[in-house]
Amino acid sequence: MGRLSRRALLAAAGALAGAAAAGGAARAGAADEVGKPLAPCRPGGLDIHHIATGRGDSTLVIGPDGSSLMIDAGASGAAAPPALPPRPSDARRPGEWIARYARRRLRDTGGLGIDVFLATHQHPDHVGDVGADTPLTPGGAYRLTGVSDVDRLVPITRLVDRGFPDYAAPSRSGAAFQLNYEAFVRSRIAAGRQVERFRPGALNQLRRAPDAGTYPAFQIRNLAGNGEVWTGEGEAMRSLFPPLKDLPPADMPEENLWSAALRLSYGDFDYFAAGDLTSTTFEGALPWRDVERAAAQAAGLVEVAVSPHHGMFDATGAAAVRALQPRVWIISSWHALHPGPSTLNRLLNGRLHRIEPRVFVTGLDPSTEAASPWLTNRLASRQGHVIVRVAPDGGHFQIVVTDNADEADRVMAVFGPYPSLARPSATPPARPDPAA
Repeated sequence: MGRLSRRALLAAAGALAGAAAAGGAARAGAADEVGKPLAPCRPGGLDIHHIATGRGDSTLVIGPDGSSLMIDAGASGAAAPPALPPRPSDARRPGEWIARYARRRLRDTGGLGIDVFLATHQHPDHVGDVGADTPLTPGGAYRLTGVSDVDRLVPITRLVDRGFPDYAAPSRSGAAFQLNYEAFVRSRIAAGRQVERFRPGALNQLRRAPDAGTYPAFQIRNLAGNGEVWTGEGEAMRSLFPPLKDLPPADMPEENLWSAALRLSYGDFDYFAAGDLTSTTFEGALPWRDVERAAAQAAGLVEVAVSPHHGMFDATGAAAVRALQPRVWIISSWHALHPGPSTLNRLLNGRLHRIEPRVFVTGLDPSTEAASPWLTNRLASRQGHVIVRVAPDGGHFQIVVTDNADEADRVMAVFGPYPSLARPSATPPARPDPAA
């Protein structure tokens, strides 16, 4: 067959997606309908909820075995504007809203708590901020914010983070939020509760331990963290950072570069998330800083990817986009800088993807929207919780957007179904075109 033009490829892909959506309309409508509450999770299905509080990152994964994984529980104390206003409101703390959302989803499985919690790194928009008015836990050991708020309302069985046990690297900041998080960890240890260090390269550390052998097609691979990345063989890893003792202070990798990254797989479906990894190398002077690229290349092609560092100007670089080529990008935003126009341009300019992706944003500041309308007008969504619903066989998935103005979980839009694409064991350089 002769080589098709890019325009023809995109047109064919769009036609296929439209036909799939039309053919699956009855099935999709029966599960999730616009204007109605989000349907319960399906037995054997995989749901990934990107919770939009306007205060930071938080993702809840409900596995096909009914297990739960939460990734981060952000509670930034930044003022609005330039931060987004808290959603649904400021009547509760962000961690409380996250916990209440999780409780509603856990009703579907009978779960009473979060099986595993991953803190990708220690920043307020991922673990919680503190101030003088942040309430103390009974006993006064630490303040309630972000992850500690979640744990109070929806107990966390096992906490995993990148810095345990000493939080010595890259350096001890002494910031109030960091000290509070460490106090929360010490309190867990004193109570005999589980805390682990994230292990780059490990398979299924983030799955619920008793069930790691069930649903073998459901896997979670730790891709990168603490400056190390999975080699693709067993659980081996390699170091990305040069010896820190040889670096001048200005070149030391900051907290974002130590973020944990993972690939979640279910059959042919793959998903990528990488905390706040960035791609900036200071104009090529320090190429080792592009940890995002290494993590994305370790992941290979995926169906859905979360834009690292909230889609800011210093992340979601061209190399990572080429390596991942997802059908769907999700940007967890909470600030007027999220997402950056340079990032949106990379995702939407048609140069780096075989198939033009759909881009979903959990919140968009009016100034951000107005500054680049030729980009923001192409977003699939601009506000709300973004849920990835993967079929029980992993063969296709949908995106559901729900209203975050209250706790009714009203469906605002349903997209798909999109096919998950089988891949050979050796990752090809570009995503195969399902329309070919």
